[in-house]
Amino acid sequence: MPLPSEPLSSQPLRRLGFLTIGLFDREDPRAGHESTLELIELGERLGFDSAWLRHRHLQYGISSPVAVLAAASQRTRRIELGTAVIPLGWENPLRLAEDLATVDLLSGGRLNPGVSVGPPTHYEQVRGALYPDTGDAEDFGYGRVRRLLDFVAGGEAGGFSGTEGFEVFSERVEPHAPGLIRRMWYGGASTRSALWAAENGMNLLTSSVVRAEGDPEGDSFDFAAIQAEQIRAFRSAHPEGARARVSQGLVVIPTDSATAGQRARYEAYAEKRLPRTRAPQGPGRLLFAPDLVGPSAQIAERLHAHAGFREVDEVAFALPFTFEAEDYVQILTDIATSLGPALGWTPSPVR
Repeated sequence: MPLPSEPLSSQPLRRLGFLTIGLFDREDPRAGHESTLELIELGERLGFDSAWLRHRHLQYGISSPVAVLAAASQRTRRIELGTAVIPLGWENPLRLAEDLATVDLLSGGRLNPGVSVGPPTHYEQVRGALYPDTGDAEDFGYGRVRRLLDFVAGGEAGGFSGTEGFEVFSERVEPHAPGLIRRMWYGGASTRSALWAAENGMNLLTSSVVRAEGDPEGDSFDFAAIQAEQIRAFRSAHPEGARARVSQGLVVIPTDSATAGQRARYEAYAEKRLPRTRAPQGPGRLLFAPDLVGPSAQIAERLHAHAGFREVDEVAFALPFTFEAEDYVQILTDIATSLGPALGWTPSPVR
């Protein structure tokens, strides 16, 4: 199927979401988890289309987003709930498929699981606890995603089905959630990952990180151009072509209703992170996008000029990791009431 001849940003932004890490205090973890649930509830009231949770292990951020989204599913009615992303190196695909299907059913078909591959972070330090007997045999590549997709789709999980005594067994993962397979997302930062996701019929989550690919312009790489090329490559290889879903997740901080103190902290946060955007970082040659801070009108203008944004019609803007609850309320409110409309978005009605 041919690629679209015009950038999708010539149309209004269709779907607006947000992403949070769900920070909590070591000595009082419940308060942080409760704050995250309240943020998702606020997002629904503001008309956001989706709320996404990031994943952290052995840190002070949400380690079990699927469990938290199960709770969120009972406190919301409309907003879609996603993970961005679950690193599959920490997961058993069959067990994860059971959890995902369960939460999808509890939510009424609102779950959007996003996953990624690769060895667990600090693998040599955690392998003894995570995979004490099978560490050398574990597959941390795309095959792990393929197993998950097959289980979610209803593929065979056991070699037996039928009745044994008083118990009845199924050949597939139960419960089965019809439609969930079409809401599986891959979090990719490279053309290789984008192509694999497309060839396997997944949706694509692209964020504020890409792998530096191609030749730099002068002495630097163009983040937006790289991201746009990856999105185009994804759609060119996807069975649904130009209709294949892609969500962008830049860090966006509107300041329309922020206090002077908040604006100063937001600008200092972005300035501290700016050096990493100037050149590829680490052995993976990861390139980071600058955080967008300022009035909504200014941010909208920058987004419309961003080659990656011009290829999408849905976003999940990432909230900064280290702010306070009142900051997130202000940022989400400004996104929903100022930035979203400036991008042509219309809030979803509250049910």
